[in-house]
Order: sequence, then structure tokens, then C-alpha cells
Amino acid sequence: MMSILQTRTCTTRKGIAFEVREQGEGPPLVFLHGLTGLLDEEPLIDALAENFHVYAPVWPGFGAEEGELAIEDMLDFTLHGLDVLDALEVDRPILVGHSFGGMIAAEMACLQNDRFDRVVLLSPFGLWIDADPIADAFATLAFDLPPMFFADPEAGQRVLAAGLDFSNNEALTNFMVANARRMGTAGKVLFPVPNRRVSKRLYRMTADALVVWGAEDKLIPPVYGSHWERALPSARSVEIPGAAHMLTCERPAEVAEAISKFLT
Repeated sequence: MMSILQTRTCTTRKGIAFEVREQGEGPPLVFLHGLTGLLDEEPLIDALAENFHVYAPVWPGFGAEEGELAIEDMLDFTLHGLDVLDALEVDRPILVGHSFGGMIAAEMACLQNDRFDRVVLLSPFGLWIDADPIADAFATLAFDLPPMFFADPEAGQRVLAAGLDFSNNEALTNFMVANARRMGTAGKVLFPVPNRRVSKRLYRMTADALVVWGAEDKLIPPVYGSHWERALPSARSVEIPGAAHMLTCERPAEVAEAISKFLT
């Protein structure tokens, strides 16, 4: 596993402090994490860092820095994402967004459609199809998230617990509080229905896009990949066998290969 080059704290022009993890060398690539936050181990980032300088910022409400009270709606999240790029002084990066971060990445690429070289969306929220409803992660207990997020629930439990001993009441309490904070922040744009009408704005995305889905995703049905492909002006979609919503952890090599083929 590649070592993290550095972790630093920056501040946006709005005054929101955020942590960013940087790794690798090469063209800039910004990775926007999903509902589980930026995990201690991110094998997809490790794989991407072999060819890119990866910037992985932490969303407000998902890390040690506070700032989620300054974010209220979809436009706030989108502008915060763009402010993060300004703070990092990143010019025309490849933009990769997963899950909750994928929805924000799509909004960013629609709002400033000349800013990104390519866009990669990994199992993004954002669309809603009545015939294919998205599961309700907010009505799911923390212990039931691994079967929803992972094709292998036991492996998912180990990833999400990050070595915590759930028999330790203090460790369990800390995990539950942190998870409630993450879900509360994401819920500002995903609850009660994860649809903020990005479909009305996708026509503005001028960057070529790749949509990648885990074939066993139980949170957002894989059929959404074709919905995104049709909705975007220039996009292709790929399904990754043996992966669910957390395809970034379950099949990082395959996801990185799909991204590499798309970029070359």
C-alpha cells in the first residue's frame, strides 16, 4: 500500500476548515468520498495515486473539523466543493465522486462546466426513478449498513468498524455518534428522498463522463447506471461484478482499471 504523502487542513473563502488527504504524483485528480466518509484505508485512492496526484478532501460533518452548520442545501454543498478546489489551487482536475460525493461532483461539473477535464461518477446519488426506488439508508440501523453497502457483509463490517471493538461501550458510542453526524449532514440533501433535481441540470455538463456501478449494489439499483448514461450529454457506463455500493473498497483494482481505460 502506498503511503499518504500528506494530510493537511485548509480553509475555504467562506471560512470552512477542511482536511485533505494527498497522495501520488501526476495530473491532478480530486476524489470526493461518499456516505461512509474518508476511511482509514482507501484502496481505490492507493490505486489512482500510482498515476495521479490525488486530492481527497473531507466533507463538513465527516471529519474532525466542524463546519456542517454552514452547509444547508445542495447549492451550499456544490459551492463548497468548488471553494475547496480554489483553496487547493487545483486547475482542471479529473473529478471523481462516489455515492453522495458523486451527486455533488455532478452538480459541480454542471455549474462550472469548463473547469474539469473528465468526470467519473461511482454509484452516485442524484437521480430518482419511481420504478427503481433507492433504499432508505436513514431508516437502517448502523449494524445493518454492511449488508446494504457491501457484497460481502462480513468484510464490510470490518471496513466500517475500522478495528473498533464493539464490545467496548465507549467505542460503540463513539462510532454511533460519528455515524449519526455523517448521516445527519448527508441527510440535508438525501432525506427524505435523494432527489434534488440534478437531472434538470445534467445537460450543462460538457466534460466526458464515466459512470461506474457495482453490479450487486443494494442501496442504489445498478440500473441507475444506464439512467445516468442516457441523461448525460457524453457518457458511458460500466458495471463491476462482485461489488456493491462500496465498489471503491471491494473491487478497487477493477474500478481503477475502468477509470484508466476511460482516461486514455
